[in-house]
Amino acid sequence: MKLLTESQMVGAGGFIGSILRFGINGLVHRWIPYPTFPYGTLAANVVGCFAIGLLGGIAEMRDVVAPGLRLFLFVGLLGGFTTFSTFGFETLTLARNAAHVGALANVVLHVLAGLGAVLLGLMLARGS
Repeated sequence: MKLLTESQMVGAGGFIGSILRFGINGLVHRWIPYPTFPYGTLAANVVGCFAIGLLGGIAEMRDVVAPGLRLFLFVGLLGGFTTFSTFGFETLTLARNAAHVGALANVVLHVLAGLGAVLLGLMLARGS
């Protein structure tokens, strides 16, 4: 008997991940009260990338992470904590599979399209 559906596992993980991201951001801002750089976001992204690398490696090498737990951890918890961790993991996976052009394209497209989308959203919001 399943206790939670797949979407509920992802949602529960996302809930926890979002709270953790908020917490790490607050913690960093206690150490650096008036930052002129988004250190809290950087910390969450780096911690999330380390976590997905560690957990992804364990899942890959030891085959001990059940599909439901994988959804909870990778898509939900780390997805809620930072989607940057997924971006890092997927880019590294492309590079490890010798898809170097794909890995480079993934980085360039995410950065340029992401920044472009933010700019477009701001322009639309401002009516310019």
